[in-house]
Amino acid sequence: MLLGQVIGTIWATRKYETLHGYKMQFVQPLNSSLEKVGDPIIAVDTAGAGSGEIILYVTASEAVIPMDVDMAPVDASIVAIVDSINSENLIEKFF
Repeated sequence: MLLGQVIGTIWATRKYETLHGYKMQFVQPLNSSLEKVGDPIIAVDTAGAGSGEIILYVTASEAVIPMDVDMAPVDASIVAIVDSINSENLIEKFF
């Protein structure tokens, strides 16, 4: 799993059949200090995340696992909304 922040929503009136009912979100990857890492990606939202929330996401073939379909053209899925982070360098609460 990877850490990220939802920075926007993508609206698509036409999309692949297995993606109907799923929101697509822009996600900014983050490191453990909540600093931006790399370019934003698009992820299918299976957790109901909103803009600005810190989330966990999965990529590659594992991205289809949290969906209720056997196969879908998905490279990344949001699987959790982070409530808090406790580490040596960072203690943050999100809610």
